[in-house]
Amino acid sequence: MANFSKSSVPRFAVEVYQNEYLPEGGQEVNAIVTVTSTGGGTSGGIPLTGAGSSPASLPVPEARAPGAAVVIMVDCSGSMDYPPTKMRNARDATAAAVSTLRDGTAFAVVAGTHVAQEVYPGGGGLAVADERTRGEARQALRRLSAGGGTAISTWLKLTDRLLGASDAPIRHAILLTDGRNEHEGADELRDALDACDGRFTCDARGVGTDWEVKEVTQIASALLGSADIVADPGGLAADFTRMMADAMGKEVADVALRLWTPVGTEVLFVKQVAPVMEDLTARRTEAGPRAGDYPTGSWGDESRDYHVCVRVPAAGLGREMLAARVSLVLPDPSGAAGAAEVLSQGLVRAVWTDDMAASTSINPQVAHYTGQAELAEVIQQGLDARKLGDFDGATAKLGRAVQLAAVSGNGDTAKLLAKVVDVVDASTGTVRLKAKVAEADEMTLETRSTKTVRVKDINR
Repeated sequence: MANFSKSSVPRFAVEVYQNEYLPEGGQEVNAIVTVTSTGGGTSGGIPLTGAGSSPASLPVPEARAPGAAVVIMVDCSGSMDYPPTKMRNARDATAAAVSTLRDGTAFAVVAGTHVAQEVYPGGGGLAVADERTRGEARQALRRLSAGGGTAISTWLKLTDRLLGASDAPIRHAILLTDGRNEHEGADELRDALDACDGRFTCDARGVGTDWEVKEVTQIASALLGSADIVADPGGLAADFTRMMADAMGKEVADVALRLWTPVGTEVLFVKQVAPVMEDLTARRTEAGPRAGDYPTGSWGDESRDYHVCVRVPAAGLGREMLAARVSLVLPDPSGAAGAAEVLSQGLVRAVWTDDMAASTSINPQVAHYTGQAELAEVIQQGLDARKLGDFDGATAKLGRAVQLAAVSGNGDTAKLLAKVVDVVDASTGTVRLKAKVAEADEMTLETRSTKTVRVKDINR
């Protein structure tokens, strides 16, 4: 495994943005929690420019500086031969990703059809990346050919077995598919994802336009990775290189967001809101009295935002309380909650006041990400309505999306929306559905609908 100097080990900081003031009888407390990791590998999330730091941030011990294990799953079903350049592009992209592997990284390549086959190194094991093994893997990729069906659960199960044999704390996979998961039932894929949950992370990519967006995003969401479309197979090599470089930049694995709440307080939700929307509420695992852990996956140099919402017992004017304590932790491998290592923490407060201006003011970060959550929701609703022929409903929802994208400054999403609707007035959300929309444009909008922009705040 590669050696890491102490200077390469990341430090974590937690910052809390909220309006802590509640009116008399008020109970709902909202906060945006910004988690920033610095001093580790390459950036894997929101760029750190302008992100604050906290004197309470703690270094991760050098003993945890990790090795990594990576498996690349390549769709080799029959559809990858149409056109023939698609399979060639997939081979080239996988070769580019292999070339990006850091010395000492354990790795394997899996060919996926209606069954899964280990292409390299073979024998049910992982190779250790160096100049020789990277070259051997690239040679093995030349033998990949298209044929057969698609059963993604078999790919995931083989990947899980391969990664499970490694003691590397950073366990990552990349999955490429060009078609629908037609040779197995939806519950088979769901069962495989449940079995792999927490065992490795996975970035998923759909190439071309014949795959199902919801399947690819389901895989990435369940395994805490990214999902995207590569409409032109010629762009695969660049995308795979970026993904692998990002995976090589991860320095700390299995980090959890721990939320402690006092007696009588109810957690309404915990969501990642940047760089992408991801609802973590149902993924809570208990971590001792009145505490729960929410998985965040692996970290390099990056910053992410989380929206925490709790309901506190009503209190009288002038009273204040700690509504929640948010910690970033490395859970103990034995599962003992008290043995978890706290990397950094922040506090969420509640103060009851009769100052109407204070209690009715919405924190800018909370307002921004509430709008971003609605933006993702109305895009999905609008596209679903369009597919069902409900053009009035689609126009209303996508018009609202255009309005929200304009208000929040989400220029990338605004550009994608403009390929699906003609914008008459962005400020009012007045749009007309385009008569003809390229399938790639519609799929790109759907796949990237959960990507957010960070709130502009002069305090950051």
